[in-house]
Amino acid sequence: MNNPPQRHRDTEGTVYFHKELTEKLIACGIEVHRHLGPGLLESAYDECYCYELDKNGVPIERQKALPLIYKEIKLDCGYRMDVVADSKVVVELKCVERILPIHEAQLLTYLRLSGLKIGLLINFHAATLKDGIKRLAL
Repeated sequence: MNNPPQRHRDTEGTVYFHKELTEKLIACGIEVHRHLGPGLLESAYDECYCYELDKNGVPIERQKALPLIYKEIKLDCGYRMDVVADSKVVVELKCVERILPIHEAQLLTYLRLSGLKIGLLINFHAATLKDGIKRLAL
């Protein structure tokens, strides 16, 4: 049941995991952005994005709790991942002027704590969504 991630090597030698899934996640984001444009609240994009994922058959968990394990203690610090797609990819949705290093650090922390390897930052405030997408991997 736990198949190893699909890998693809592009011309620069980068290894991509879950390429087909991340492409579908990005396409759903583009569809939402195409219909709504920038300027709404993050919660509106979240609802519409999750609707698109469901419509496209992508299994998701919304606002998935992410506990922090410190030594042998499990702590609920209130961390929540916006979307976990198919138990493989963390998607953090933003509606900000631009993606900052703190947003990237947040996603990388979520990846490290969850044990997942791939994450997408999608900033719906971007004029063109392709300029508002960042893919991060551990």
